Amino acid sequence: MLSEELTIINKIQKYLKENYQNIGDAMIAGGIDNMEKYKYMMGQAHAYLKISQEISNLLEPKEQKNDTERENVIDFGRTEN
Repeated sequence: MLSEELTIINKIQKYLKENYQNIGDAMIAGGIDNMEKYKYMMGQAHAYLKISQEISNLLEPKEQKNDTERENVIDFGRTEN
């Protein structure tokens, strides 16, 4: 079952990458004739990129540091009056 799930995820990632690339190609080729279309395509590109990044983050979770190991953290605790 796991390999089927990974196959589906890989297909989704490929779809997102291809669509993102197609938007870039259309922009480079001059396929945008007005600002509304430009904004729409930029929104699509941003969505494809964000979804792709989130899938990657879910597949390869980064190791989180706990609160005591974080560097450069300043605690502005409440003071009692």
